[in-house]
Amino acid sequence: MRLFLLSLFIILFSCTGKKESTDQKKELTTKEKVEIGMSIANKTQMQLSKNLVGTIQKSGTVAALEFCNEKAYPLTDEMANKLNASIKRVSNKPRNPDNKATEKEENLINHFQQLIDSNSEYTPIIEPLENGKTQFYFPIVTNGLCLQCHGSATDIRNKTLNKIKNLYPNDLAKGYSVNQVRGLWKIEF
Repeated sequence: MRLFLLSLFIILFSCTGKKESTDQKKELTTKEKVEIGMSIANKTQMQLSKNLVGTIQKSGTVAALEFCNEKAYPLTDEMANKLNASIKRVSNKPRNPDNKATEKEENLINHFQQLIDSNSEYTPIIEPLENGKTQFYFPIVTNGLCLQCHGSATDIRNKTLNKIKNLYPNDLAKGYSVNQVRGLWKIEF
């Protein structure tokens, strides 16, 4: 009987010890948080870009605008579910008013733009949240392809411009040139 009780005690003690060790969460380092945030941003950007470029190549820029209007949010939400994160794009000059940056986010956009303008290196901004999660910010920087829909009046074809006006009557997301911060990735994980 003693042997049985001793064995039961050992089993209970070892199970309790294992449960405690698996319930403890390892605190991530800043470097690990940056890597996770960048991975989420890059994977989401790749998914959106792949679909956008494919649509442009197959059907043109006007069709790409329709793609963005109808599919960008569902694709972003799909990636958020897949990557276990909250993913949003915000801008101080939004095309969709739902993407309007807060004052704090506008300051971050300006901060990143100053770094880019001075050819300085920049890194993501990481903030701890009260819920134990991490808030990640990283700039969305324009390239030549972006200017087809986000450039100046001379960059955007009339047919595309008319479609923008039709889909986004309150659009503010034009007038960019290459290497400008069009917005931020705002990711919570």
